[in-house]
Amino acid sequence: MPKIEEAKKFLNDIGMPKSQQSDLCALTILAMADIKPNDEWKNATNTWIRIHDIISFVNLYYGTTYAENSRETIRKSALHNFRTAALIEDNGESTNSPNYRYRITAETLKVISGIGANQETESIKRFLAYHKRLVDLYSSKKKMTMIPVKINGAELLFSSGKHNELQKAIIEEFAPRFAPNSECLYVGDTIQKDLVKNVEKLKELGFEITLHDKMPDVVLYREECDWIYFIESVTSVGPMDPKRIIEISDMTSKVSSGKIFVTAFLDFATFKKFADSLAWDTEVWIADVPDHMIHFNGDKFMGPR
Repeated sequence: MPKIEEAKKFLNDIGMPKSQQSDLCALTILAMADIKPNDEWKNATNTWIRIHDIISFVNLYYGTTYAENSRETIRKSALHNFRTAALIEDNGESTNSPNYRYRITAETLKVISGIGANQETESIKRFLAYHKRLVDLYSSKKKMTMIPVKINGAELLFSSGKHNELQKAIIEEFAPRFAPNSECLYVGDTIQKDLVKNVEKLKELGFEITLHDKMPDVVLYREECDWIYFIESVTSVGPMDPKRIIEISDMTSKVSSGKIFVTAFLDFATFKKFADSLAWDTEVWIADVPDHMIHFNGDKFMGPR
């Protein structure tokens, strides 16, 4: 039986829905297990892997032609569902970080390594008997590592990771100091993209948001000054460089409020990596020294241009 069909049978046997028994999902499992067409399943591995690596693997060894813009399809169709079913796990990094990885769980690897062997049926029975507890285990593990944050007076939870640790600091440390009495209109999460999104207020201020627009990580509105703070939480990518300023300015061309562009970093070491790419007329805030700002504004300090 060809490897793709064997992978589909595995997904069926462990109870994945029909939509997760597709060629794409089977190929994703094969790539994550590092199983080539002539490999034996007993040699499966569960090393950390990027979506880019999955695409490269299946194109090279299975003759597919997936392009890099297929990443979101793979993420939504396969990886999100596999993670929910506790077949795989992620390393907790921000999804836009180059260090973000997935891998097959140790429990799933035991089953995959037995595909085609005499003990396959028993292995799957044991897995299914334990599977519900396994899902609960990984769900509890996720909840234990969630980061509590107070946003607009409400207690919410960020998923774990440095990116969200910095976003928590922006809301709880930066905002009271440099955007007092501001309201959080938008903040994303590495898993739940739009954790807070006040669409009504954003539209009232003149935002024209489409599905293709990439919002800044945090958007604060200080009504007493009619200032909007656009803040990027940078741990590995995405500072307020000239290109990003143009993107946000285009998205907010009908917004008349004063616009303040801020790049937030966890520490000076990360700031130094991006210092030469930051746009003029922007601000820098470093969580390690929360009482201070670095101004790239030339003739003025904090405030819209």
